[in-house]
Amino acid sequence: MERARPFPARRRILKGAALAAVPYALLPGPRAGAQTPAPDYPLGEWQPASPANYTAASRPTAHPVDLVVIHVTQTDYSGTLAVFQHPRKKVSAHYVVRSADGHVAQCVREADIAWHAGSWEHNTRSIGIEHEGWVDQPGYFTDAMYERSAALTAAVCTKYGIPRDRAHIIGHYEIPGTDHTDPGPHWDWTRYIRLVRSV
Repeated sequence: MERARPFPARRRILKGAALAAVPYALLPGPRAGAQTPAPDYPLGEWQPASPANYTAASRPTAHPVDLVVIHVTQTDYSGTLAVFQHPRKKVSAHYVVRSADGHVAQCVREADIAWHAGSWEHNTRSIGIEHEGWVDQPGYFTDAMYERSAALTAAVCTKYGIPRDRAHIIGHYEIPGTDHTDPGPHWDWTRYIRLVRSV
């Protein structure tokens, strides 16, 4: 009969956790006197994704931008930001819109390529906008979220000359080859496009 191994001591666990955190602690912080960059969208708050989760670029010079891709996070607002800021997650979006009040966070510069669509070709030509919530919980799709998101999408469309229609403002589920369903059956496309056009 095999003897049960004792559980590791609490001290060993904490020591291991501390050692695991060391590489992140050694990463360079912001330079002294460095200013937080302003978001591209004036009503947004800069909440940068890890540089390991997007591709630096010079859009629209390097790649024309002609799509807006609408997503739903399948987690809460702070959880989404944490995922985008974790260097091993390999995912990001340009913006995240909070459910309760429509607050907008920008995580990736519009000039850069966020990794949100699951298709490199679509990533290079789109702005990705995540919305806090779950596809099967329509209560997350508040008036504030729709209105603030529509204003953001309208600003993006104006900036890049993107038509304000369903051929150019698409859901993640419409990316060829995707297995995603967001923004899901409860997302009100008619209302959303009407709001985008009315801004």
